[in-house]
Amino acid sequence: MSNSLPELTIEAGRGERHYWQDLWRYRELLYFLAWRDVKVRYKQTLVGVAWVVVRPLLMMAVLTLVFHRIAGMREASGVPYALMVLAGLLPWQFFSATLAESGNSLVGNAQIISKIYFPRILVPISTLVAGLVDFAVTLLLLIPLMAWYGQWPDWTLLLLPAMALVGALVTLGVGISLAALNVQYRDVRFVIPFIVQFGLYVTPVGFRAGEVPDDWRWLFDLNPMVGVVEGFRWCLLGGYPPPSTTALLGSVTVGVVMFAFGVRHFRRVENTFADVI
Repeated sequence: MSNSLPELTIEAGRGERHYWQDLWRYRELLYFLAWRDVKVRYKQTLVGVAWVVVRPLLMMAVLTLVFHRIAGMREASGVPYALMVLAGLLPWQFFSATLAESGNSLVGNAQIISKIYFPRILVPISTLVAGLVDFAVTLLLLIPLMAWYGQWPDWTLLLLPAMALVGALVTLGVGISLAALNVQYRDVRFVIPFIVQFGLYVTPVGFRAGEVPDDWRWLFDLNPMVGVVEGFRWCLLGGYPPPSTTALLGSVTVGVVMFAFGVRHFRRVENTFADVI
C-alpha cells in the first residue's frame, strides 16, 4: 500500500476566468501591499508623512516662480497662478510617483514572487492604491489655499471622480507595462526617471494648455495627461476654462488603450516572472 501524496501544481499563468477570480480572492493581499508601501515610503524620514504636504508646496513655489514670474506665463481669468499650478500639480505628482513605484514594484518584491503564487498584477496595482492615499491627502491642501484666495469650485466638482478614473487608467496602464518590462530588461529602471522628467515639461503643470501655439496643439494633446491635468483644474477651480475636446477625448482614448495593452502584455509574460526575476 503506497502512501502517495496528492500532486500540487502552482502556476503563475492560469485561465482568464480563474485569474480574475483570484484577484478578488487575494484582495486582502492587495490591502497589505498598499499599506506596506505607504508605511515604508515615510519610514525613518526626517519629517515623515509631512512629505506628502511639503513636496507639492515646494514644487508649487518653484513652478510659479519659473513659469509665471520669470517666463511671464499668464494665469487663467480670475484664477490665481499659484492655485492653478497646485491644482495641476496634484494629478501629475500622483502619476509620476505611482509610475516610478509601479515600474520597480515587481523587482522590489522578487522574494515574494519567486516563492508563492498570487496574481502578480496585484503588485503594481497596490502602488496605485498607495498613490491614491497620498493623492487624497494632498487634495486637502487646496482647501486652505482656496480659502486664502476666495476661490471655490462649482458644479464641475461632481466630475472629479470621472477625471480621477481617467488618470488612474493612464497611470496603471503605463505602470504595469513598465513593471513587466523591468523584469525582463533591468535598464528600464533608468528610463522611468527620464519619462517623468521629460513629461513634466510637455504637460501643462506649471502653465496653461492655452499657452501652447495652435500649430503644435494637436501634438501636445496626444499626451494623455494634458486632458487629465486640465480636467482637474476645471473640476476644482470655479471659472477655469474646460479642457479642449481633443485633449479630453485623447486622455480617455489613450487611457483605455494603454490600460488594455498593459494588462494584455502583463498577462502574456507573467508566467516567466518567477524564473527571471
